[in-house]
Amino acid sequence: MKEKKLKEKKLKEKKDKKKVNKKEKTPNKFIETIKKKWLIDGTKTLILVAIIIAIFVCINIGMQKLELTPIDFSQEKLYTLTQESKDKVKNIDKDVHIYFVGSTDDDANLDIAKQYKKANERIVAEAVDINNRPDLAQKYGIESGTQGIIVECGEKSKVLTSSDLVTYDTTTYETINIAEEKLTSSILSVTSNKVPKVYFLEGYSEFSLDKNMNYLKTFLSNEVNEVKTLDVLSTGKIPDDCDTLVITTPSKDFDDIATNAIIDYINSGRNILWMNSAITSKKDIPNVSKVLEIYGVNPFEVGIIRETDTSKMVTNSPDLIIPEIESSTVTKDLYNTTGVILVNATKININEDKLEELKVKKTELALASKDSYFRTNFNNQQDAISSEDEKGTFIVGAELEKTIKEKNEETNESAVTSKLIIYGENYFVSDYQLSQNSQYGAIQLAYNKDLVLNSIAYLVDRPEDITARKNTGTVTYTATEEQDTIIRIIIFAVPFIIIIVGIVIWQIRRRKK
Repeated sequence: MKEKKLKEKKLKEKKDKKKVNKKEKTPNKFIETIKKKWLIDGTKTLILVAIIIAIFVCINIGMQKLELTPIDFSQEKLYTLTQESKDKVKNIDKDVHIYFVGSTDDDANLDIAKQYKKANERIVAEAVDINNRPDLAQKYGIESGTQGIIVECGEKSKVLTSSDLVTYDTTTYETINIAEEKLTSSILSVTSNKVPKVYFLEGYSEFSLDKNMNYLKTFLSNEVNEVKTLDVLSTGKIPDDCDTLVITTPSKDFDDIATNAIIDYINSGRNILWMNSAITSKKDIPNVSKVLEIYGVNPFEVGIIRETDTSKMVTNSPDLIIPEIESSTVTKDLYNTTGVILVNATKININEDKLEELKVKKTELALASKDSYFRTNFNNQQDAISSEDEKGTFIVGAELEKTIKEKNEETNESAVTSKLIIYGENYFVSDYQLSQNSQYGAIQLAYNKDLVLNSIAYLVDRPEDITARKNTGTVTYTATEEQDTIIRIIIFAVPFIIIIVGIVIWQIRRRKK
């Protein structure tokens, strides 16, 4: 019995010793805390977040090193080089350097500029510290601490300031980013051997370049054209360097000087863009008619085109028509679009029977729909078509190419032709229409711009400029009230809630000990 008790006593002592050893091996309070499940999970989360951040940092560094294009999440793809720009620069056979002075590598416009290299290896863009490039500072007079962009090709260069990369809507005061447009224009400018000259005839129309078409003037200049006005009475002729002559709705007849000058210009094989709005009163303009008849175009009638198909008009206004754009070289990227808007358009009457005799080839560019009508009685204010109205389809845009001289097969001399592109509207390229705040919307105004710019590009023989252009939109982003609330919750409320919950859980578990 004693032996049994002694055995049990030894066994108990052994167990007690183990307990003591176990207590001695128990970790301190800090070790005990970190083993708690919530903290372990939190640590895992922090590690995961750190890994994700590290991955994004590595991707960003890799994209910079490899010169990969950042992902553009903007709706209008404001920071992605357009196919239009790529096409324009892809055949340049000269080295072009674009220096971003005073900019950092994360400059959004620099990202755009670096994308040119993918279209053409000879175009290189980089950020430079002017303090490290005294040659550039001396050559272009750039002081330390200033910002600017230098586009350089050989001895030719163009310097852009920050203000050159934006424009402003004077009605909304919004900032419009035109960086790509300016960069592409500058590249073409320093690499072009010849800059086309476009002259706007003045003195015979109330619709003038400087008063009514400043936006168009800017757009043409950005497409690398030299834009001038022409007073033919002072020159006596159309300048020899005129690549395209632009005529807008003559409000009075040409005098003999202008008439003869224009006819000589046509016979020399040069081109005209004619935009003629609706005529609301009878005018005696025989000389204007004389010029148009060279191409087989009959005199414009008093009257206006109106629409009955609501899908072919804007804001249910019959005089704001959306013409059908036909397939042609000029409209190749606009074919079947519904974004061109004509205001108070008139029909173009072409003498089909005389075209062959005049050696004129006709190409239709834009048509009013079959449901449109031509009204000459302006006392009739009703929208519905009346018995006295002429029902469509009407030509509102056309190209007429006249052969001045046939090709000589024996001498291999090329044919000489003169092209006329004519539209039955001129307000569609007015400042009011092309303004970023146009009531008709950005897409429509972009197509209006494209139509006239493509027409001029075709007439000055710059086929690479015939395209659909990107609507630049605005640089600023304005969130709705609902979106603003969501953004504030994500940025501020969610992290705060997570912190509070973490503290509460920690306190509860601490008290349970």
